Amino acid sequence: MTELPRPPSPRAGVPRETAEDDDASLIAASLDEPERFATLFDRHAPAIHRYVARRLGRDAADDVTAETFLAAFRMRARYDVARASARPWLHGIAARLISRHRRDEVRALKILARTGHDPVAESWTEGADDRIAAHAVSGPLAKALSGLSQGDRHVLLLFAWADFTYLEIAEALDIPAGTVRSRLNRARRKLRSALGELGPVLESRMHGGSTV
Repeated sequence: MTELPRPPSPRAGVPRETAEDDDASLIAASLDEPERFATLFDRHAPAIHRYVARRLGRDAADDVTAETFLAAFRMRARYDVARASARPWLHGIAARLISRHRRDEVRALKILARTGHDPVAESWTEGADDRIAAHAVSGPLAKALSGLSQGDRHVLLLFAWADFTYLEIAEALDIPAGTVRSRLNRARRKLRSALGELGPVLESRMHGGSTV
């Protein structure tokens, strides 16, 4: 994988105990010591990159990951320090950036649905055997995902691919938990209707072996 871009702040002078700080403490400390924000990048950038790569492909993931942390750095003074983990906040920023690529994402999904092959699909699985098996079902899944609204797709994929709880999704997207539940239920109904007998197989693949 391409080396992730790092935020424009030096690491020199960062105390070793920083690694034990929670995210909120790091963000608060970075207001006076901007270099402390680099630890937040080290902690969360790989997960952000993996999530974006599954949605937009690896090339776009490099740029979106860098933009996510640049935006987070600029907005860090507004972070709610009552929230110890910044994971939902960072994924929420990434989701807004992914929305700018909505047409590219839908176009890639439609290509995959039509041809059964697209570079983005390579990010959905790791091993060669898994990729061979996934190609047999990735087309119907891509077609079903492309038919979802952007909001429903965000909720479904944060749940299935980022392993977020309802409350974490609500925090990431700044929507009520009840809206998360209704969007997720609607998305799952649409997928199951579109996929028919393949529904349980594809949902299992989306959620790493357990049903969505």
